[in-house]
Amino acid sequence: MLPISDHSSPEKPKTPTKSLDRKNSNSFSFSYIQTLIYHPRSCLILLILILQILIIYASLSLPISSFSLHRSLPAEITTVSLNSTELCPNGKVYIYDIPESFNKEFLYKCKELSPWGSRCGTFSNNGLGKKFTAVANVVPKSVVNAWYRTDQFALEIIFHDRMVNYKCRTNEPGLATAFYIPFYAGLAVGKYLWSSNYTAKDRDYHCEMILKWVQEQPYWNRSNGWDHFISMGRITWDFRRTKDGDWGSKCIYLPGMRNITRLLIERNSWDYFDVGVPYPTGFHPSSANEVKIWQDFVNGRRRRTLYCFAGATRGFIKNDFRGLLLRQCYADSEKCSVVNCGGSKCSNDTAAILETFLNSDFCLQPRGDSFTRRSIFDCMIAGSIPVFFWKRTAYYQYEWFLPDEPMSYSVFIDRNEVENGTSIRSVLEKFSEEEVKKMRAKVVEYIPKLVYAKPNKGLNDGMKDAFDIAVEGVLKRVKEQEGGYKW
Repeated sequence: MLPISDHSSPEKPKTPTKSLDRKNSNSFSFSYIQTLIYHPRSCLILLILILQILIIYASLSLPISSFSLHRSLPAEITTVSLNSTELCPNGKVYIYDIPESFNKEFLYKCKELSPWGSRCGTFSNNGLGKKFTAVANVVPKSVVNAWYRTDQFALEIIFHDRMVNYKCRTNEPGLATAFYIPFYAGLAVGKYLWSSNYTAKDRDYHCEMILKWVQEQPYWNRSNGWDHFISMGRITWDFRRTKDGDWGSKCIYLPGMRNITRLLIERNSWDYFDVGVPYPTGFHPSSANEVKIWQDFVNGRRRRTLYCFAGATRGFIKNDFRGLLLRQCYADSEKCSVVNCGGSKCSNDTAAILETFLNSDFCLQPRGDSFTRRSIFDCMIAGSIPVFFWKRTAYYQYEWFLPDEPMSYSVFIDRNEVENGTSIRSVLEKFSEEEVKKMRAKVVEYIPKLVYAKPNKGLNDGMKDAFDIAVEGVLKRVKEQEGGYKW
């Protein structure tokens, strides 16, 4: 812009001017034009003022989104942009569009996932499995359609389906707080675990390839993986092989996996990047109202037995603790109910376990083949109070999903005390009716956090399920991690 002169006005023109006649518009226009022509300083000031007014007017007329740094946002992103902080206070998630050979292709070839037969029915309905019709005479009719024969290893399929429709998903990686890798790690290694025909290289192949693919993406270098996460549908020990001849893959020990947060049904309690999330159960409510109906049902259930145990012995284990629990329970049949799961008696299509949990105040939860077992969540969803014998079975596993105070919802009896003759019945009978009622209320309160909702958009009325808790937890820790991306 040219500077305005500080010198005196130019000399008046010699040409005579007409007087201003306000009633004559032509006379006014001619005189006004003359003023502009012969007084350039006044003209420049006027033009500057007009330009400023036009700029202010234009800025007030433009929509807010016009000032965005990302002017070509997808419709779904533009819709929530005005309230993104309110809708997604912890940030948004970007889903990598990985090759189908790392996820969907496993489902296309579901007949090859197990040496014992097809898994197509098991992983149908986006991982929920087939309808659980056997519970029709056990659960209220209003929620019978919320029950499925869900496999305990279906987490990564269920999680992926929910993530695709997550309210805080973004299609713009530059807007993302965290990055989700939809790799089906459990299915990728599962088919190789039970046959000697496969090598350690076979078990590692898919994990090595997906990590190579992810590390070639531009946003990996933003924080060297600190803001990336994955759901893995098996226990952590299936991915922690140290020697080629041992069980599982070495996926978690691969360098690229080091900083990635891993959502697992059982975690290594000493690994910060392992996060324990609930095993998938058969209950998948479609709304907050269905959850409330179920909570009222289990809270008001009349329970006929003091405690129960559902499980099978491990004959190949010396001094098998499960066998000890079964013997105590059988000997105390007046107060304890048993569901012996030897063989295939406790497959996902039987209602016997659910009915037993619904009828018992307490349910015994020893460790499974590993420290945890799905039965913990089957038990709690039925409103039964879990009894633990290893602290690593739950207390060091699912901190995001269970109450902070373990004794508010559970009972702990050290396994050594039981092995030395302590009667489980004597311990449980010391709790008053009021104490049992209070513990059950706490269990029932936490049911929403232990289930994975059926609709791919989750529950309504602000109720959060296990998926919501897990993803929000990841987003929060990404912002808190030292060395992570700083906004």
